[in-house]
Amino acid sequence: APASLPKYGAHFDLPMAIALLVISGQLPQEALKSTLLAGELALDGSLRAIPGAITHAAVAVSGAIQTVILPAQSAEQAALVDNVTVLAATSLKDVFRHLINEQPLRTQTTAIVTEQAAETSVIDDIRGQDQAKRALTIAAAGRHNILLSGPPGAGKTMLAKALVDILPPLSRSEVIEVTKLHSLAGENYASAITSRPFRSPHHSSSHIALVGGGTSPRPGQISLAHRGVLFLDELPEYNRQALESLRQPLEDKSISIARANESVSFPADFMLVATRNPCPCGYASDPEHECSCRPHAIEQYQKKLSGPLLDRIDMTITISRVDPTTLLRVTTSHDQTRHAKEQIATALIRQRRRFNTDNQTNANLSSKDIERLAYLEPAARTLMERAGHNLKLSARSYFKIIKVARTIADIEDSDVILGSHLSEALQYRARNNV
Repeated sequence: APASLPKYGAHFDLPMAIALLVISGQLPQEALKSTLLAGELALDGSLRAIPGAITHAAVAVSGAIQTVILPAQSAEQAALVDNVTVLAATSLKDVFRHLINEQPLRTQTTAIVTEQAAETSVIDDIRGQDQAKRALTIAAAGRHNILLSGPPGAGKTMLAKALVDILPPLSRSEVIEVTKLHSLAGENYASAITSRPFRSPHHSSSHIALVGGGTSPRPGQISLAHRGVLFLDELPEYNRQALESLRQPLEDKSISIARANESVSFPADFMLVATRNPCPCGYASDPEHECSCRPHAIEQYQKKLSGPLLDRIDMTITISRVDPTTLLRVTTSHDQTRHAKEQIATALIRQRRRFNTDNQTNANLSSKDIERLAYLEPAARTLMERAGHNLKLSARSYFKIIKVARTIADIEDSDVILGSHLSEALQYRARNNV
């Protein structure tokens, strides 16, 4: 109820079967007091896993319902929610015997063990590209969107994937948020998602695949990347409509999907990491390869990325091909990975103290927050004003530079944004205005 509300999914099987038992007098109504049931029934009466089990448990808590009965395959995920008892059942008969106090169901428990990438040498295995590695460290520390631009074979994709290695582990609250979304999308019915998502949709993906939707709205790739990374390789190859649909969630950190009969909102607080070539052949900026593209083709290729979309990307890094001598250099040191993680940890500690939460970073600073929390020393303020005039920065670009500078200051364990911090932040932003 109400009857006009659309209903989807097989999780109504179990409650309807129990309702029939109550109506037929085989089960007392009192047995269902403060109990929520959900599960799909097979023809033999066994229970099957259902999507959104953790959401059912959360709904029970919001409705002051004390007990949730779910299929055993989905119960572990639902047990992530506090203040509710989750019971695991394997069949309709098990549920019936529990409700008549003949044989109690097993209480499900879950212990969250957040996963962090092992101490690998993904970043150290990348030869050269020290400036790009520094930029990735800054982006990870403040959760800033980043665009890697350069010719084919320069290491853009490898650098983007190496970012996962240095990201901090999910907090308990983030584990619950991410697990809910993946469960609703039907990607994970049983266990908790304990590592940061890394979503890499193909460039042929539609805008619905990216933002979500459908007849029965489901989370898209941007929501499945919530609290993690959305990686778009070769950004200009994506459908223009799909790219433009990213503009609103990049700002609001959520996506609202409206249909004729309903409207839903999904969180989408993701870190965008994208790559692109400078032209269709990829060698427009390479001094050692001749570009085969006509000027008009290069112009049209670059126009695939609109100004408003680029304006929402905090950092742009131009990457060149690595010298062959550097590629052959063998190293067994993990110093770069370790150093990057230490810098990120330092920055995150300062941000937790600043925002008094684990879920907010410098990338989410509002213009009002910047006045209070991103103090620029006089020399840095003068530099920022001069850059705003010379580069003709938009208001959004202006504040994004300060946000990145705030993260660099956090990495350096500085309360004040210095001129050196701002100068480095400008290097990562100015390329969007060329």
